[in-house]
Amino acid sequence: MVGCENSKKSDSDSNKEKCLSDDVINLDQGDPTVFQEYWMKKKDRCTVVIPAWDLMSYFSDTTNVCWFLEPELEKAIKALHGAIGNAATEERYIVVGTGSSQLCQAALFALSSLFEVKPVSIVAAVPYYSTYVEEASYVQSSLYKWEGDARTFDKNGPYIELVTSPNNPDGTMREPVVNRREDGKVIHDFAYYWPHYTPITRRQDHDLMLFTFSKITGHAGSRIGWALVKDVEVAKKMVQYLTINSIGVSKESQTRATTILNELTKTCRTQSESFFEYGYEKMKSRWERLREVVESGDAFTLPNYPQAFCNFFGKTISTSPAFAWLGYKEERDLGSLLKEKKVLTRGGDRCGCDKKYVRVSMLSRDNDFDVFIHRLATIKDLKCNQP
Repeated sequence: MVGCENSKKSDSDSNKEKCLSDDVINLDQGDPTVFQEYWMKKKDRCTVVIPAWDLMSYFSDTTNVCWFLEPELEKAIKALHGAIGNAATEERYIVVGTGSSQLCQAALFALSSLFEVKPVSIVAAVPYYSTYVEEASYVQSSLYKWEGDARTFDKNGPYIELVTSPNNPDGTMREPVVNRREDGKVIHDFAYYWPHYTPITRRQDHDLMLFTFSKITGHAGSRIGWALVKDVEVAKKMVQYLTINSIGVSKESQTRATTILNELTKTCRTQSESFFEYGYEKMKSRWERLREVVESGDAFTLPNYPQAFCNFFGKTISTSPAFAWLGYKEERDLGSLLKEKKVLTRGGDRCGCDKKYVRVSMLSRDNDFDVFIHRLATIKDLKCNQP
């Protein structure tokens, strides 16, 4: 069986049983459990013990704009970006949040507050991260309003463009597309700009950049993200939002993130221990298996990514995104077709596109990915899949 035969020998029986079972495989959500095996091998090296009397105060550093940011986490963030070379941290304020989702909402609040005219238009180029629509619309704020595709946006007045690079869902490198710069602001979401997903071709240097702990290491449960912000007034407004929203961010989560980020920095140049070497090989292998299945039939499409020189690895590498933007060659609801195969994905319509596309998480556990590859391989050609 395709996929199942490639499993580790010790897991082969359970994998085959699961491939033949009726279990539903949820690849809609980007739950990054793919890297769990790496952290299990670390054993106690990243274990954090917190005494009951420690970390009791709301406050971390009252002299910092982000008064709830633990100083050691700030140091760890700067050290990791310096080691990877993916983002500038000099002369910037670091704002920590409960994941980058909370920080995105804080950034929308802060940037929209700069404009006198309200509501400020929020746009992103299709296919866009589906949650942007929810974040910009859910509370029905009078400060801003979701306006859809940045490529077709022609409304007068202030706007904020959300740029995800590499993009979620299609993995492409992105730049802003709205030409009117004088009355607009940009939020750069670099959740996936790390060397296990994409070549690090330059050190990003923008006014407001978002990063998230979960998509670097897989520790989504810690709910830690950070923003690198040039403008102190924007940083203060973001902190104001976070203060009202959650009165800061968990110190326990910050402490765990600090320990793990420091481990990444310490070992990133040691090939046998480097998380990024491990992650790159893991993602590369998954993409090779997926492309093999897609190219063996005539039903599906995948984007092609150009190779590029990665400054971190010091060599030319391929892009291996966290999500696959899987397309169907005929006009059909691909999400529904895969659901018939007990595989849940995110429909392209939620990302501003046609239902013939779906976003498939490449970040699941090995068993679930094996099952997905096996079930996808059963859809060989268009003729066999007509309703």
